Amino acid sequence: MLLDKKISVIYFLKQIKSQIILIVVFAVAIGLLDMMPVFKEIALPLSIPALVGTVVSLLLAFRTAQSYERWWEARTVWGAIVNDSRTLIRQVTQFTSKDNKQIADQFTERQIIWVYALGEALRRKPFSPKVLTYLNFHKINGGNIPNALLDKHSDDIALLEQKGIISDFKQVQLNETLARLCDSMGKCERIKNTVFPKSYSLLVHTLIYVFAAILPFGLEDSQLAVEVLITILIPLLFISIEKTAIIMQDPFENTPVDTPMTSLAQTIEINLLEMTGAQEIPVKPKNNEYFEM
Repeated sequence: MLLDKKISVIYFLKQIKSQIILIVVFAVAIGLLDMMPVFKEIALPLSIPALVGTVVSLLLAFRTAQSYERWWEARTVWGAIVNDSRTLIRQVTQFTSKDNKQIADQFTERQIIWVYALGEALRRKPFSPKVLTYLNFHKINGGNIPNALLDKHSDDIALLEQKGIISDFKQVQLNETLARLCDSMGKCERIKNTVFPKSYSLLVHTLIYVFAAILPFGLEDSQLAVEVLITILIPLLFISIEKTAIIMQDPFENTPVDTPMTSLAQTIEINLLEMTGAQEIPVKPKNNEYFEM
């Protein structure tokens, strides 16, 4: 997630460098073509490029709004994960006696591993050594590790009720919290696996290049440099807006505009360990970058 710091212009330029080169070459070629005697007499009313530009603007506005909605939903879901993780451990701590502190510790450790595993699974990254060590020690495997960890939570809650450590009413409350965590996990998976229609991007791209192609014929041919410059800058502005929308529409792709799942997992880890009175509580690493992962 981008922070309230100076954003790297170099990073953004790297994202659109191929489009910059293509637009520059395209604009220069169209500008030179427009100056040739064969095409010099062709003049389009400025209203035609203006109309195409308006259509592109409307499509980009819709695309950006939809992308931001996906990004914001992802951040909202992870906010719920933070809250429900605290709620789960608070319930376990309160529902079990101090003599059974190891129960709260087991749930705390597993919940911490769950949030790290979920973030890494959504980014399609190999599990970190911290997660792998826990999984190997407890012999947890499967195609969906975060879901398997929630199953372990559920099994232990059922066992607590069978042993009489918690009542059936408290079991229901704990299972409701687990259901919310599972629901949040499902929402994240839906966002991750739902692809924005490629045909929409193709349409926007096509219209941008149509706009760049007809714009010089709607301008006066007195100054080639000015004509080419305008033909470069306006389409590049459109391309930049579209690229921003494309980056935002996938909030789990391990990029600077991602939902900061690792940072949130670190926050959850610190909070849960504090709640259970752990002796060793990690310190959140200081971040000097313009983004947070």
